[in-house]
Amino acid sequence: MSKDRLIYLPLGGAGEIGMNAYVYGYGKPGSERLIVVDLGVTFPDMDTSPGVDLIMADISWLEARRDQIEAIFITHAHEDHVGAVGHLWGHLRAPVYARAFTATIARLKMDEGGQDSRKVTTVQPWPEMTEAGPFKVGFVPVSHSIPESAGLVIDTPAGRIVHSGDFKIDHTPVVGEPFSEALWTQVAKPGVKALVCDSTNVFSQAPGRSEAGLSDEIEGFMKAATGMVVATTFASNIARLHTLAFAARRAGRQVCLLGRAMRRMVEVATEVGILSDFPPTISPEDALSLPRHEVMLLVTGSQGERRAASAQLAQGSYLGLKLKEGDTFLFSSKTIPGNERGVIRIMNQLSELGVEIHDDEGGRYHVSGHANRPDLVKLHELVNPQIVIPMHGEHRHLREHARLAEEVGRTGFLAVNGMMVDLTGDRPKVAEYIETGRTYLDGSVQIGSMDGIVRDRIRMALNGHVIVNIIIDENDEPLGDPWCETMGLAETGRSKASLVEILEADLGQFLMRAEDKTLRDDERLEKELKKIVRQVASSEIGKKPEVTIITSRLA
Repeated sequence: MSKDRLIYLPLGGAGEIGMNAYVYGYGKPGSERLIVVDLGVTFPDMDTSPGVDLIMADISWLEARRDQIEAIFITHAHEDHVGAVGHLWGHLRAPVYARAFTATIARLKMDEGGQDSRKVTTVQPWPEMTEAGPFKVGFVPVSHSIPESAGLVIDTPAGRIVHSGDFKIDHTPVVGEPFSEALWTQVAKPGVKALVCDSTNVFSQAPGRSEAGLSDEIEGFMKAATGMVVATTFASNIARLHTLAFAARRAGRQVCLLGRAMRRMVEVATEVGILSDFPPTISPEDALSLPRHEVMLLVTGSQGERRAASAQLAQGSYLGLKLKEGDTFLFSSKTIPGNERGVIRIMNQLSELGVEIHDDEGGRYHVSGHANRPDLVKLHELVNPQIVIPMHGEHRHLREHARLAEEVGRTGFLAVNGMMVDLTGDRPKVAEYIETGRTYLDGSVQIGSMDGIVRDRIRMALNGHVIVNIIIDENDEPLGDPWCETMGLAETGRSKASLVEILEADLGQFLMRAEDKTLRDDERLEKELKKIVRQVASSEIGKKPEVTIITSRLA
């Protein structure tokens, strides 16, 4: 009989930043009992996923083993860790565990997704442990850019695993718990087989900076600014919201929250007791009635999101509020790679309105929530694991993090999405490879990345679309001329004639000379008609469009 094994399988978040979904298993190969850590999302862009609302990990492998799943553990309430819970829980149907703030957000996600929010259980931090089959899991507080973040201690019959979650070493985080070396030394005392660790800032050589260090700079900024001030940051960064709001009040400004996510995060943080002293806020209507130099708008949209409050203000107005020359806009955030175009678009729109724009400016108004390289080294030393497995990073981050572990004699192991790692022995090894991919939330439905829907959408966006209509009578003869409709294509080409008329003429000539067997075979006829459309369009306008053939046959 085969022996029990301990496995680690990333389905998202290993080889990319975002869409976190990790699986741990223990038991006989193929029938392990499983736990899931995090179910997050990443966000689409118009180049690779036009029209898509959210992107999640493909959990087909997990869904096929639903009866083996003991529990789902959520480390913290960022969208890339909790954002998919309401969309994917129905496929897994396992109990969800999280700390109070995260659990509240998870319940909101479940309600929005039409799921039973009672399946989310609030747990207390370390040393409390939750039993889940062969696992015991504890939530160890860490500092991060959202309250009540936690690393996980995962005890198994094959040894202790530490899953760092997103973290930084911050002893004065403003809101939330400070990082405790003593606590992590205690966690490591029994010995740790593997540390599965955040890799986001592995290339940042400087020591991490505390959130508390921003207060004076931001207060000075608020006092020096003229006109109305607008500040944007991640809605989930409660500590930054706190810093910005208090700096505004000390500068004599009233605070107005704009954006659903911003208001919800403050409400939840207040509800669970994390925020007890957030300044009173005013409504947009009240903001309109005050002198501009007495107002600060705290708004969503730091990453250039098209529908967020920042974008709408840049486009003209939001809830009646308008920006004008002499106002000031502060990006108290770091632009996530891939979002630069959206952020720059908003900055240019603000500039056209005469607004003064300030961004991170070398760290004056923002600090990262992730551990820089010296902090990673410190956690390695505190936990002292046999094995370091990097996660939460692009491939280059994972590779560099594994190298960092190996420099001091530890075993570093690079595992990307879909790589199942056997951790049972002294050295990790690849057990097998799982097919992974992405699931898109497209409107109200979930579609797979291989379904072809988004691919077709991209092709139509790049090449345009032609619809060809033909009628075949009961004798398999063309009835009348074909007619065409075009979308996303120039009306005239090289010949200066109408593209539609040229297409219809060439298609009509083909139908008049087509063999009977072609006219009787819909598949063959469609292939020939598409070929003609693409040849004509390429010759006339230099494009090979997507083509839809609609053939009507008379009985």
